[in-house]
Amino acid sequence: MFRTIVAAVLALTVTAIPVAAKPVKPVVIGYIPTFKDYRPTLDVIDMSKLTHINISFVNPDAQGRFVNGDLLACSDGYAPDGGMTPAADIRNIVAKAHKHGVKVLVSLGGGTLPKCTGDWLDLLSDEKRATTVASLVKFAEDFDLDGIDVDLEWETLTAIDKAGRYVPFTEELNKALDKRGLLLTCATASNPGGMIPIGSIPHFDYINIMSYDGVGATWGPPGGENASMDMARKDIATWLARGAPKEKIVLGVPFYGRGFGTYAGQYTDYRSILERHGEKAAYSDVIGERCGGCSYITYSGRPTTRAKARLAAEQTAGVMIWELTEDVQGPYSLLDALHDSLHNE
Repeated sequence: MFRTIVAAVLALTVTAIPVAAKPVKPVVIGYIPTFKDYRPTLDVIDMSKLTHINISFVNPDAQGRFVNGDLLACSDGYAPDGGMTPAADIRNIVAKAHKHGVKVLVSLGGGTLPKCTGDWLDLLSDEKRATTVASLVKFAEDFDLDGIDVDLEWETLTAIDKAGRYVPFTEELNKALDKRGLLLTCATASNPGGMIPIGSIPHFDYINIMSYDGVGATWGPPGGENASMDMARKDIATWLARGAPKEKIVLGVPFYGRGFGTYAGQYTDYRSILERHGEKAAYSDVIGERCGGCSYITYSGRPTTRAKARLAAEQTAGVMIWELTEDVQGPYSLLDALHDSLHNE
């Protein structure tokens, strides 16, 4: 009898011990552009340091098709003579990523839509929305994708939202993808005119904040930064205030900079900055002097990139990278800097 009582007490005690929750692995979402020669990057990148790849970009043609034979129906290929991206490129990326357990999504839209793009506003109307959603789901299934990333930006986003079509579109697409165990994510700015509507927040698994482009050829303060730490903090705070859960917010970090004065339009990707200005540039955020009317390049080097990763680990689900082909391999890699900070290394 005594042994029975002791066994029962022990069983209750063991049951009462709380099981520690398994730590959630930070997401690292990297964009791969098919409008550049992505293959050298795909061949050497350490896939263990990524959780997701977003292939950019795919758009519908005037007939609403996303695929036309062996080609994407509307995309900017990187071939010397231009042309559409081969569908085989998508399959190539998916196969390589899945081999390493990395999920792959295809990204819709982009900051600048190709001339071949159909009328997104019309294709998301009440009469055509279901057909567009069905076409996207079929695209995802045919290419063995893990989801869809919506990167409809600025004027396109504003027009769709003003017409009351963005939220219904993301709701229907989310339902259709969720039934198949697929993801729906988005990219968004944090300024009026570039933000996804609050009503769409529940429909996304991840909301990738484009926390960069703080200054450009025609916007931003003289001598400003492309992507400062202050901007990252403010952008995260903006989306938390708009009701996005921490578990959905992903902090976007740039692997490029912006040049001004004699540097205007030059050496703006991180790799080119290092090739032109040497390895010491990996530990800075500026080439030249950052001031109004000065010649300088503003970017995020390794220390700032690591700091952003620490901030993301504390306040968000992880980081998003625009974009992977702009990095370098070896000790000066920005992807390595992100990975090490996210994992306290």
